Amino acid sequence: MAEATEDFKRQLRAAFDELGVGSSFTYRRTFTEGDVVLFCGVTGDLNPYHQDETFARASWYGRRIIPGLLTGSMLTHIGGLLGFLATEMTFEYLAPVYPGETVTCTVTFVEKDEQKRRVTGRAAFVNQDGAEVLRARFSGFPGQMRLAT
Repeated sequence: MAEATEDFKRQLRAAFDELGVGSSFTYRRTFTEGDVVLFCGVTGDLNPYHQDETFARASWYGRRIIPGLLTGSMLTHIGGLLGFLATEMTFEYLAPVYPGETVTCTVTFVEKDEQKRRVTGRAAFVNQDGAEVLRARFSGFPGQMRLAT
């Protein structure tokens, strides 16, 4: 791997310094049928819970559900605006998300490791009724802050 330039290293240090513990960011979106089709097409996720209305209707969900990683991918919107390079992510799925539902993802940074220059964050995903549907924890490196903290 090539060595990073000094300007790039300065940029990373500035982004790390700017992102404080307690910094919080929110993103909201409504998941559509088109989102499911595109996500499943790109990933090859042909799970019948997402694709087969008859199968899903007979399940405990009662209808098709949004793929969990599609919901979890809301983190990438916030991460992309922070130039964040994730090195680790974990998800805890708490409740289904259905097509047409609106989910709000709130990311809060909870730890900074000065020695490793790594930050850790948590995310809470809540549907339009206020029910928590997903929790996440992640760590990595901020690279270019394009959001106000």
